[in-house]
Amino acid sequence: MKNTDQTKKAVIQIFTEYLKSHNLRKTPERFAILDMIYTIEGHFDIDQLYNKMQEANYHVSRATLYNNISLLLDAKLLNRHHINNQAQYEKCYNSGTHHHLICSICGKVKEFSDKGIQHSIMDRNTSNFTISHYSLYIYGICSKCQETLKSKI
Repeated sequence: MKNTDQTKKAVIQIFTEYLKSHNLRKTPERFAILDMIYTIEGHFDIDQLYNKMQEANYHVSRATLYNNISLLLDAKLLNRHHINNQAQYEKCYNSGTHHHLICSICGKVKEFSDKGIQHSIMDRNTSNFTISHYSLYIYGICSKCQETLKSKI
């Protein structure tokens, strides 16, 4: 998903409504964090978000990030993944279904879409259960790590 003005306006509106409905303050820090998250491509962890905020000259504590990440998860503007025993996040508004290839050596995550897999999962007959969304993680070794392993032989 590209970070368009339309996407920015939509996520700001959703977050504003979420804060209002939960009687929470609309602070500049919250919207700066939301804006930064929606400029990041792919997955990130708290440390990466913290560093990006610092680089942008916006100084917020890690505690503030954790607190606001929880709000954004609850507002359905962010997804949390547990990859290689670490919490990773990604924006989810209007992002579409995708799958994850995870290198077991370096931990790199690559996203891909496969309509065949998506249709197979969504068309499953799951009695008394309606699928709303899913996550698919495929573990293996990326090409870079494969080359490194070959050079050691």
